[in-house]
Amino acid sequence: MSFLTKKDEENGLSTYYNNKTTVIQEARVFNESPISPRKCRALLTRIVYLLYVGETFNTQEATTLFFGTTKLFQHKDSALRQMVYLAIKELAETAEDVIMVTSSIMKDMQPNSEVIYRPNAIRALCRIIDPSMAQGVERFFKAAIVDKNPSISSAALVSAYHLFPHAKDVVKRWVNEAQEAVNAKSSASLFGSASSGSSYLGGWGSSSSSAAQGQQTVPSMSYITQYHSLGLLYLIRQQDRMAVTKMIQQLGGGRSGAGTTLKNPMALCMLIRYAAKVMEEDPNVQKQMLDLLEGWLRHKSDMVNLEAARVICELKNVTPQQLTRSIAVLQLFLSSPKSTLKFAATRTLAALAVTHPSSVAACNIDLENLISDPNRSVATYAITTLLKTGNEASVDRLMKQISGFMSEISDEFKVIIVDAIRSLCLKFPAKHESMLAFLSGVLRDEGGYDFKRAVVEAIFDMIKFIAECKEQALSHLCEFIEDCEFTKLSVRILHLLGAEGPKAPQPTKYIRYIYNRVVLENATVRAAAVAALAKFGLNNLDAKLGKSVNVLLNRCLDDVDDEVRDRAALYLKAYSAPPLIQPYIKEESIYSLSALESKLVSYLSDPETMDQPLDVSDVPKISKEQAAKDSARVSTLETIGMPSTSKAATPPPPSAAETQSNYAQQLSEVPELASYGPVLSSSTKPSPLTERETEYQVSVVKHIFKEHVVFQFNVSNTIPDTVLEQVSVIMQPSAESTLTEDFIIPVPTLTASAPSVVYVSFSRDNPTEYAQASFQCLLKFVSKELDPSTGEPEEEGYEDEYQLEDTDLSASDYLVPSYVTFASEWDRLRGGVSVTETFALPAMESLKAACNSVIEILNMQPLGGTEDPQSPTVHTLQLSGIVAGGGGKVLVRCRMTYSKAQGVTLEVGVRAEQQPAADLVISAIGG
Repeated sequence: MSFLTKKDEENGLSTYYNNKTTVIQEARVFNESPISPRKCRALLTRIVYLLYVGETFNTQEATTLFFGTTKLFQHKDSALRQMVYLAIKELAETAEDVIMVTSSIMKDMQPNSEVIYRPNAIRALCRIIDPSMAQGVERFFKAAIVDKNPSISSAALVSAYHLFPHAKDVVKRWVNEAQEAVNAKSSASLFGSASSGSSYLGGWGSSSSSAAQGQQTVPSMSYITQYHSLGLLYLIRQQDRMAVTKMIQQLGGGRSGAGTTLKNPMALCMLIRYAAKVMEEDPNVQKQMLDLLEGWLRHKSDMVNLEAARVICELKNVTPQQLTRSIAVLQLFLSSPKSTLKFAATRTLAALAVTHPSSVAACNIDLENLISDPNRSVATYAITTLLKTGNEASVDRLMKQISGFMSEISDEFKVIIVDAIRSLCLKFPAKHESMLAFLSGVLRDEGGYDFKRAVVEAIFDMIKFIAECKEQALSHLCEFIEDCEFTKLSVRILHLLGAEGPKAPQPTKYIRYIYNRVVLENATVRAAAVAALAKFGLNNLDAKLGKSVNVLLNRCLDDVDDEVRDRAALYLKAYSAPPLIQPYIKEESIYSLSALESKLVSYLSDPETMDQPLDVSDVPKISKEQAAKDSARVSTLETIGMPSTSKAATPPPPSAAETQSNYAQQLSEVPELASYGPVLSSSTKPSPLTERETEYQVSVVKHIFKEHVVFQFNVSNTIPDTVLEQVSVIMQPSAESTLTEDFIIPVPTLTASAPSVVYVSFSRDNPTEYAQASFQCLLKFVSKELDPSTGEPEEEGYEDEYQLEDTDLSASDYLVPSYVTFASEWDRLRGGVSVTETFALPAMESLKAACNSVIEILNMQPLGGTEDPQSPTVHTLQLSGIVAGGGGKVLVRCRMTYSKAQGVTLEVGVRAEQQPAADLVISAIGG
């Protein structure tokens, strides 16, 4: 370790002392005879320090240091041996041939070795051995896991945790030892010596003289072994929900929690998180788990109380009655002298107040006292909670208190306050003036991008939902962009001004602010300003205004940036050609980017289509609101390790267009389907063909090609000790089918851990027709049991089959939802194909049920919110879609009436670009 003075460090001696080159040169000390333990320990400390601060050794350097370190095994100094193991453990990841020191480490792992560095040996061995050697050291690990010394037991458990991904079958056999470690009771006395309770690692830094006296097992009051063993048990059983549930119930200690064998608070917190995970996956055990959680609210550890209260508060569909006890516990923590407890309690209550403000309101008096808390993080959460739970009368007072300390808190907490005010605006719209004044004030303060974006988002929401404040809010945003340093925010505000400004009573007052951006800003902002200006001039508001904007756009033709010039030229062209205004200025829909990308990829990958222009007529469109939602989607990340019950937003499922794109990518990787061309349409979601509880789970996705139909069967085997081979699905079409089976692509081997896919291909006898048929499906396979000792399947199996539910190829499989402006598109198709039919639906109990049924049958895009009837007796449903394979656009207008005596009477009007498309829609509803 470096013992340099501050003066030495200023002279640069610290940098020299901890320099990689210097350390490698000084490694000669490992070869000295006799070995100096003090020098070697100091050098090993510097090596480990360099590794911890991010320094890297190449393979040759790491190997030289590694084998130099191993020469120190011949010295018996205990402290040196501990440092040797620490260095070996860190260097093993980079050095070569590290497995050669296995025998030396194994000697120190023996039960009769000195206890002080046996844990270090176990940890080092975990990094050294190859996964194939895990079975050879199994007995050593088993003995170490149940060792009475907590440091040895913990080292073995943590090492087993790290070995598990590489040697699952071996580590799974240690479950009994891990269970024994969870239930082990410490023999330590509460009134033991101070030295014995000082560290659960027990004996760190003891000299070698302790060996002569006989190493004593150091008792531990922390019960840290239970935490590590519980983590290993969950890792082994995480795929078996019933086993995890049973483990939680056994270790939970009953409804009161008093009977639990777990003494370590961290282990109990881990168990609480596992219980939350089980409740989320299986609602049937929610009551039993909730009883356990309420028992843990009375635990003597604050950590356990907080974790149990937090999990209860974050439960889905939790009732106010279930929240009573957890809120009472959190309320007690609000008056605690410990800032950590106050912070944890206020943060949990702030999150809960979003969904259950009336339940949290019981804590308002305690929260009021925390507004002046010296810890500003606690005060921030307290005031945001009050904003969510308070009444309209308290808003002004709280706003004044917030203004008092906004300058004293970090941007992170400023964002939290702004988000609370954002929700408060919608709750009390009558108070919009004071809240808008506050937001405009903080918008002028210093702050980073995240903070300014949160304020702008809040003002956007006020413009969208509170019509009275729109003009004033737009004025504040105009002032903000005059000196806004963030390009993204300027672009968003300019886009909003272009959308909302032309509708304002005095649209001309915004022109100056927008044109200033053309003169003063960077190219990105200038391009956005040009687009905003054009919307003022081309919306037919005022002829004089239109001419003025035309002049300004002509000036933009001399801009140095090509994007700005191109936009100005485009909008000036719209001045001379008014028909361009609708698609380029007023259009409310855009192409689905995922579908457009898929179309472009298939176009570029097929040489035969390169001679023809790209046809985007069958690319579906979505509304701009839907596009905004998709662009704001949270990316799905794969979570590894311990489950978390935090209230982070769950990533939404993929959109229909993303699903189509993913399927197209998946199918392009199947060689047998390479000649089929691009996928025209795929099912939006898999249709299950089995019950969820069955041993084999199968779902089907249908893919439409130009001349073929491919059925994709997603097959899962839920029996852990069985392997299925030669898995295929036999499909028997109905007699009137115009489809001919081509081939089946079976699954060679299907295990319980890895679902797989069976493809069945059919040719369309007449590709111009939209073939519809019903299929009987049968799952066929060869079943083989796994040998429990080797994990390999038996040589001989038996053929078996499993009856699946029937599946249909229907009209909805050929229709792709697409957004349009219904009124203008309906008028445009007036001269095309038009069909009207009337249907009686006596079984329908409401107009809402009829709308849901029609949308499901046709798989088309409902427009203008018409999927939700506003009247119980009369309604008009508007639908839009594209028929896959060049069938063109199709619009449907469903006029319906409802009476209790006759049910729903439905008049279906269809307008399409082609007759087969209209016939397809009518046959789907009539069938």
